[in-house]
Amino acid sequence: MKGLFTVLWRAAALLLLAALALQLWFLLRIALMVVVDPQSTSFQRSEAWRLLVERHEILWSQRWVDYAQIAPHLKRAVIASEDSGFAEHGGVDWEALEKAWERNQRAEARVSRIAEQLEQRAARLPPTRAANLKPPAPPKVVGGSTITQQLAKNLFLAGERNLARKGQEFVITLMLEALLSKQRILEIYLNSVEWGEGLFGAEAAARHYFHVGANGLAPMQAARLAVMLPAPKRFEKRPASPYVIGRAGTVLARMGDVDPP
Repeated sequence: MKGLFTVLWRAAALLLLAALALQLWFLLRIALMVVVDPQSTSFQRSEAWRLLVERHEILWSQRWVDYAQIAPHLKRAVIASEDSGFAEHGGVDWEALEKAWERNQRAEARVSRIAEQLEQRAARLPPTRAANLKPPAPPKVVGGSTITQQLAKNLFLAGERNLARKGQEFVITLMLEALLSKQRILEIYLNSVEWGEGLFGAEAAARHYFHVGANGLAPMQAARLAVMLPAPKRFEKRPASPYVIGRAGTVLARMGDVDPP
């Protein structure tokens, strides 16, 4: 029994040391970003591999531009659309997370009620007709992530959703806020975020959608790019859809209240 306890204690100690070493690695990588622009992110590398496997080629467009070369309109639009409290919070907007959790709970409850109603209806129908009833679509998960959290996830983490990954995201977020300025965080985010399949960063997005550089974006163009960020692969198919234009108008109205770092 004593031998088993010793083995378990050593295994736990090794796991703890491995976890601490991983956090130190993240910390050193972030500290380097104070002066060195990251060449790629974990999300970008996973996308490159996916494109290579699925299409046997990598269609890629990305070009880093300094913070001063990105139009203030885009900075304002992205903050207004994605994270209105970016300048004030310490990386995590707890109020936004609480609201997102409440919306998700209501959505799940609504889907559960619909599923229960369908089950009751199916019980009253012949089996052949009951089989044709379509189950309700799963609820859309609403996130409350800040720009810093999104950057933490894109830089270092995989795409799956679980408690351990979310906890790691919080830790990296705090490291980013502690070591980098808000301006640097926004600069890295705008240069690495996805704006379409194989399309990353403000410069590539501006040239792809509007044939101008990131520094030449007009206010409405910037608002439209900001609207695309939650689902770029979906919106890139119809970048001038009524939804994108309508939502961009709302973002445009909010941009005047934003003061970029």
